[in-house]
Amino acid sequence: MNEAAVSAIDAAGIKARARELGLDVCGVTSADPSRHESFYRQWAAEGKAGEMSWLTRDPDRRTDARTVLPGARSIIVAGLNYWQAQPAGRGRIARYALGEDYHHVLLEKLEALTTEVRETGAEAKVYVDTGPVLEKPLAERAGIGWQGKSTMLINTKLGPWLLLGEIITTLELEPDAPQRDHCGSCSRCMTACPTGAITAPYQMDARRCIAYLTIELKGAIPVEMRPLIGDRVYGCDECLEVCPWNRFAQTTREARFLAGGGGGGGRDELHALLELSGAEFKRRFAGSPILRVKRRGLLRNVCVVLGNIGTVEDLGALEKAARDEEPLVREHAAWAVREIERRCNSKAELSTVNAWKK
Repeated sequence: MNEAAVSAIDAAGIKARARELGLDVCGVTSADPSRHESFYRQWAAEGKAGEMSWLTRDPDRRTDARTVLPGARSIIVAGLNYWQAQPAGRGRIARYALGEDYHHVLLEKLEALTTEVRETGAEAKVYVDTGPVLEKPLAERAGIGWQGKSTMLINTKLGPWLLLGEIITTLELEPDAPQRDHCGSCSRCMTACPTGAITAPYQMDARRCIAYLTIELKGAIPVEMRPLIGDRVYGCDECLEVCPWNRFAQTTREARFLAGGGGGGGRDELHALLELSGAEFKRRFAGSPILRVKRRGLLRNVCVVLGNIGTVEDLGALEKAARDEEPLVREHAAWAVREIERRCNSKAELSTVNAWKK
């Protein structure tokens, strides 16, 4: 690459290339240590990450990009808008998981963008939820948005619906001005959170978050938390949906994010999920973020949802699930059956319950 071409690779050029690649936002910040280090260390020490041990591993690396890539000077933060209307039907799936796995989609674009950086002779490392970086504080510092009271990143033009990735590089680029906070006195996200996971402005106890409970938690969902999950089969969008900046939400331009086979469905859809074998689960959710919870996790979640919103017509499917080979599924299915029976108040409904048991 000639010297003139190298000199043309600046922050503006990187952002222009990002737009060509279909990235919705792109900003640049320095590789300086995070000003959130003390808060992050305290949050981790208090156990608020739950079973997500990777979030608390190597705190020095997570708060200083120069320990990840010696000589790092800049961090490019880019993101994709993933908003779309929630499909109709029983059982909600978080919008980011309705289509293809964003890790692959975003990584593909960032790797292409990194080609521009490496052609200058600079080193670069790319991360999409896979490296030791505090991505939302970095995005705020790069001017992409601000980390709201929900702890989610909010963009003035797209709302809170961004998936983020980072390029750490030894290339020195002009940093963007940080985005200022626009939450003001609003606290809708805190009020709306079904489980009280937003314990104070800008503070999240992940152990109470429905996204954590339905995705990251590998074992049994605490009994006292199950009714609070409502009809959420995978993840939760509640704090994003109530955010006033959500009025700027736009349907994603990325076709691969649009709803595929994992969205909501009718009564038979939830029943069909309960009947999936291990091989069928892998085939159906290949390329979907849902694959990572494994069959046992998804069926556990479906049982909880049916326990919350199901009727006597769901008892047959749940009784069958209560005989599943997986103990985790059996326990949650049995709980769901008891919950439906408890809600049956009329004599006619109780007769129907007894009929399912015969």
